[in-house]
Amino acid sequence: MPDAGPASWDAVVLAGGQGRRLGGADKAAVMIGGRSLLDRVLSVLATVEPGVGRVVVVGPDRPGLARAGVLLAREDPPGGGPVAGIAAGLAHVRAPLVVVLAVDLPFLGLASLAELRAAVTAPPCGAPPAGAGAAGDVDVALLVDPAGRDQTLAAVWRSAALRAAIPPRPAGAAVRALLAGRKVARVPADALSCLDCDAEPDVAAARAAADRTGL
Repeated sequence: MPDAGPASWDAVVLAGGQGRRLGGADKAAVMIGGRSLLDRVLSVLATVEPGVGRVVVVGPDRPGLARAGVLLAREDPPGGGPVAGIAAGLAHVRAPLVVVLAVDLPFLGLASLAELRAAVTAPPCGAPPAGAGAAGDVDVALLVDPAGRDQTLAAVWRSAALRAAIPPRPAGAAVRALLAGRKVARVPADALSCLDCDAEPDVAAARAAADRTGL
């Protein structure tokens, strides 16, 4: 099918982490540069081009989340891990592509999302241009940090490929296992784009970077 513009990709944001390495804090509510981690991710998704269709936030109920087009989902069981969260969000996805993001990436930018999308939608070598829903060489594109580490929760998937990769019992499954047998494109990214706020030192580094760069 041809690229349908705003409806050609949806997004799943994993915001159910319990923040054990942050003293049990609600990770999505951690403030970086005057904005919560969740707000920062949603702001990027709201401005990326072409526009994202459905945005699904997976995690505990957030009554204050009143944004047009944002849906709420809950992993089963609650706290069942990222693959369970992806499965819960994927149930609401309708577009041929889906962005899968952890909530703890405060500096993931528009350029990174555009590069991930381009890596998935690029036609096979020698083939004519393909739309977002057309078959291609790549099932998933993910960011890779300067140390060569895969950022499996900063990725754009073909929705059909992701559905096929989800195990029957997703709770507790490893995200990396979803890549088995898939055609993966790796997109190099700078350290700031890949900075994830897993622990207190990461949060401190992110706050310092926000102060330094104004991002």
